[in-house]
Amino acid sequence: MKVPILIPNIFNHPFTYDTDLKLKVGDYVVVPFGKSELTGVVWDEFEKKTNKNFVIKKVSKKLDVPSLRKNIIKFLNWFSEYNMIPKGMALKLLLLSSNAIEKISSEVYKQFKIDIKQNKIELSKEQKNCLKKMNVSNQKFRVHVLQGTTGSGKTMVYFEALKEIINKGFQGLILLPEIGLTGQFQNKFIEFFGFKPAVWHSGVTKKNKEIIWSGIANDKIKVVIGARSSLFLPFKKLGLIIVDEEHDQSYKQDEGVTYNARDMAIARASFENIPINLITAVPSIETYDNVKKGKYSLSKLDQRYLNASLPKYEIINLNNSKLESQSWIAKETIEKVKFHLEKKDQVLFFLNRRGFSPHVLCKKCFTSYSCPNCSINLVYHKIKQNLLCHYCGYKTLLDRDCSKEGKCDFIFSGPGVERISEEIKKIFPTKETTIFSSDTMNKKSSVDVLEKIIDNKIQILIGTQLISKGFHFPNLNCIVVVDIDLSSQGHDLRGAEKNLQLYHQLSGRAGRTGKPATVYFQTFNLDTKMITDITNKDPDIFLNKELKIRRENNLPPFQRFIAMIITGSNERELEKEAYKFKNFIESAVIGKVLGPVSAPIFRLKRKFRVRLLVRGRKSLKVQNSLAEIIKKFKFPTGMKLTVDVDPINFN
Repeated sequence: MKVPILIPNIFNHPFTYDTDLKLKVGDYVVVPFGKSELTGVVWDEFEKKTNKNFVIKKVSKKLDVPSLRKNIIKFLNWFSEYNMIPKGMALKLLLLSSNAIEKISSEVYKQFKIDIKQNKIELSKEQKNCLKKMNVSNQKFRVHVLQGTTGSGKTMVYFEALKEIINKGFQGLILLPEIGLTGQFQNKFIEFFGFKPAVWHSGVTKKNKEIIWSGIANDKIKVVIGARSSLFLPFKKLGLIIVDEEHDQSYKQDEGVTYNARDMAIARASFENIPINLITAVPSIETYDNVKKGKYSLSKLDQRYLNASLPKYEIINLNNSKLESQSWIAKETIEKVKFHLEKKDQVLFFLNRRGFSPHVLCKKCFTSYSCPNCSINLVYHKIKQNLLCHYCGYKTLLDRDCSKEGKCDFIFSGPGVERISEEIKKIFPTKETTIFSSDTMNKKSSVDVLEKIIDNKIQILIGTQLISKGFHFPNLNCIVVVDIDLSSQGHDLRGAEKNLQLYHQLSGRAGRTGKPATVYFQTFNLDTKMITDITNKDPDIFLNKELKIRRENNLPPFQRFIAMIITGSNERELEKEAYKFKNFIESAVIGKVLGPVSAPIFRLKRKFRVRLLVRGRKSLKVQNSLAEIIKKFKFPTGMKLTVDVDPINFN
């Protein structure tokens, strides 16, 4: 008997094998491929006929793993088509290290045993109404959006929905945007449910991933809390998907296989025919548009937990409060912070820049430190005593011979969180401080730091945008945005939306336990639309205006964008090839091809980059037409094309 076997590799089709085994669609098998043996899955259709003659090999063995369900296969086929990636690469996302895990001793699953405790948490009338609108008991596909102001108790609502699903014997998946959130969130989960969920992200060990993968496939594990990749786990009986902070840009996978985990989660729920809940304080433009069109249902939580009030906003005019040399904190700001510290309030200084300084140059020869691999400046990290490229990871020491004489004499232009931390320690020497960024919070010690923050043993935090993502700090009642003007720079078409979401989330970290809280914005520009949008308590006003602008300019969500980046080591040849490529595809693509232009980061990891953009209708016909013509174009050796459907960033 001949069977189609898909292997986890760059191929967009299954291979035909022979077998005497009784195999059905979805079975995991081991097959010879080249000089090695690979894990594959019996697929739902054969490779289309080709002129090539291959020797048909035999399946080596069938693996003792529950078969991959047909609706997951359908999802992976669709995922491949939508994101314009080979089907084999879609399968690779599901398989663990390109393998399926056979049965593991049942003893290892005891840590995940379901034993839901009776908790004493009573939902408010508003929360109960939201839970009712979710209607998860109706086990059919529907997208529900739970929009609630920060600190309103959204988590408790969807925990109750998840409890209902678990009690019916189904599995649940909670997607989180950041790895750093899983620790605190897991504790909250255990406190509510009384049992331990499985946690899935890139930091989990291979052994634990094998246990979780097998436990999910065999229905031994009921709940997974995970980052993007958890979406591809082979759930046996998935009953509900929760996407927390659905607006978060971190759901977009930008490297390797590109996809938006939020959108793919909705697609998977559709193929599974199960409900999905999107949780947010300020919805993404796409989600808000779908609510307005009636495609998604909506419930709102307008009251914060225990009726805590939202923080006030105050503007600190830097034109009136002059900053001292090499200082970024105004005297007026210092006085405001002193007032809060005297009240035992915790204080956060926010600046979305890692490191000490984003730009280092010599005041004698005026040469700056730039990355030899990328067309960007190196960032000075004083704590690590090195200069770092945040894109390719290149490191070097702050040490260079000057073209004038002797060694370079450095000037540090602009602040990062390390520099702000240094200044804060000088102003408030008796207060305990810590830096809250991806450089400091992805380590084992971060758990201890979080506990100290919660216990108010750390009085002052200096943080990047990581701190805005779902953390609960009960004593935080003062936030200082060091440089709001920095956020208004750039030409990102999603910039206004991102800023609104970021600062609403950030503001929501303050005043969560009922004490009065204030957010202070340091600015030179008092008339920015951005500050008006942020300080307006109703985000719908901004979202409606933004939708109107997007519609008038044929921008997402009203049009589909597909970004294409061509990379190569020869700048001149790359440009020529980009124009040749555009001319080749232009007449065949269902949409308008824009470009080519130099990518904003023109050189990355020693490769030059040119960008094209396809703009067309929201239809798979756009992807299909593009995929069909792309495969007919042969790039010279050393050049590479990367395709990104629905891009978030345009770097």
